[in-house]
Amino acid sequence: MGVAMLHVGFISFSSCIPSFSSGGLSRRCTRFSFTKLHKPLAMSSLSNDPIREWILSEGKANEITRISPVGGGCINLASRYDTDAGSFFVKTNRSIEPSMFEGEALGLNAMYETRTVRVPKPFKVGPLPTGGSYIIMEFIEFGASRSNRSALGRKLAEMHKTGKSENGFGFHVDNTIGSTPQINTWTSDWVEFYAEHRLGYQLKLARQQYGDSTIYERGLRLAKNIRPLFEGVAIEPCLLHGDLWSGNITSDRNGEPVILDPACYYGHCEAEFGMSWCAGFGGSFYNAYFEVMPKQPGFEKRRELYLLYHYLNHYNLFGSGYRSSAMSIIDDYLLMLKA
Repeated sequence: MGVAMLHVGFISFSSCIPSFSSGGLSRRCTRFSFTKLHKPLAMSSLSNDPIREWILSEGKANEITRISPVGGGCINLASRYDTDAGSFFVKTNRSIEPSMFEGEALGLNAMYETRTVRVPKPFKVGPLPTGGSYIIMEFIEFGASRSNRSALGRKLAEMHKTGKSENGFGFHVDNTIGSTPQINTWTSDWVEFYAEHRLGYQLKLARQQYGDSTIYERGLRLAKNIRPLFEGVAIEPCLLHGDLWSGNITSDRNGEPVILDPACYYGHCEAEFGMSWCAGFGGSFYNAYFEVMPKQPGFEKRRELYLLYHYLNHYNLFGSGYRSSAMSIIDDYLLMLKA
């Protein structure tokens, strides 16, 4: 299939939004009526609709033929804009500033520039006139299969091998993991970065939200004693998707893997597998990955350390159902490290 006129798009974690009724907080899916907008009409109200302004100018469309909702989640409102120049994927959020979408766009663009695993190309981020923000990106048409796990492993390893940083570990901006802030301050030492900006930050949130001094104190003790797990390992800062679970993995119509909704930063390549407990990678994925990026000494000993960050984040986002998993990992490592 040629690339000249192909615009493609994807389903995001973002079609349902909260609403309030007399019964309290509920969720509803907002549906759009189909519209056909020609450039002269859109140009008369550009200042009121920056999304249409961009599509009908820099997006090189003459008319928007249809706007339809895209299902997927409850953080952002997601829409597909069909035009005579192809389709665009648009996410909006009425309660956030553009910085969150800017972080997403920077991550998508960094992955896109590696020319390895396929990601949607970001086009435009900006504020909405009535408050909130938007992001416009490439629309990727999904295929029937979820993805070829062997191809995903190989392409992900190629991305890790290609996407390097001269600034150390971190990212150009702070971003979010789910809706939790993710601190990406550049740090020269990986162990220090992971202990402070990943484990330490989540542990502080748990103490602030739940008054959980037990997990905070034990977790902090672990964070200060993880260096022996990295002995004999040369760690380079690799570009990571950062939130790679099954909901952010799919394939295009050609069967090629596509990854979505990143929380990018430059880190130890093994940290990419922190969401493996709900990613379904399997043996073919890891075999293909390690053919490109050879397995490092002590990989198995570090595996659950990287799961811990995401269990802590789920605890902070969704409550006590994830606490026992996080606590079990902390206690096992404290015993192993005699800390």
